[in-house]
Amino acid sequence: MPYSFDDFCSDGRAALAADQGAEGRESIRVALERLLLDTDFIAQHLGSDAPEGMYPIYQDPEYGFMVLTYKMPEPRTSPPHDHGDSWAIYGQVSKHTDMTVWQHVDSNGEKLEAVRSYRLNPGMAGVYHPGDIHSIDYPAGSTFVRVTGTDLSKVARKVFDPETEAVKVVQSVGTGNKN
Repeated sequence: MPYSFDDFCSDGRAALAADQGAEGRESIRVALERLLLDTDFIAQHLGSDAPEGMYPIYQDPEYGFMVLTYKMPEPRTSPPHDHGDSWAIYGQVSKHTDMTVWQHVDSNGEKLEAVRSYRLNPGMAGVYHPGDIHSIDYPAGSTFVRVTGTDLSKVARKVFDPETEAVKVVQSVGTGNKN
């Protein structure tokens, strides 16, 4: 029997029960790569009949992690941002997402420099731990699954402008139903 969404949710709970730190998140990342092979899950949530936009499809009642699907009709480049005191794991379904990892280069935390860039291709997943800063860039028609440690619409996060060195604290960006 193929690995299913129910299996993924169960494995996510087990991973966080064993370790709510980096090892638990890495276990979820590996499980997400397995889920990306489930053609029934992909067809239901991101296939041609699925609505465009971003949709939360699961929140774990015990550990609070969320699973969201993204079927993005337009290209998008995000500014560098963090996920507050939470984490996020991105799993690519179609097209690609270019990820850039940033780090602070000054003591007040406003000046950033890009330290790594990589591409998530279909079937790949990448994890961002609490406090990690990254930006994303994807073409029109990209689809992906994102798992977050909690409902990020309730978490204060930082968005950075590397050119002006401005930092803005935001909520309710990047989670929830958007179409």
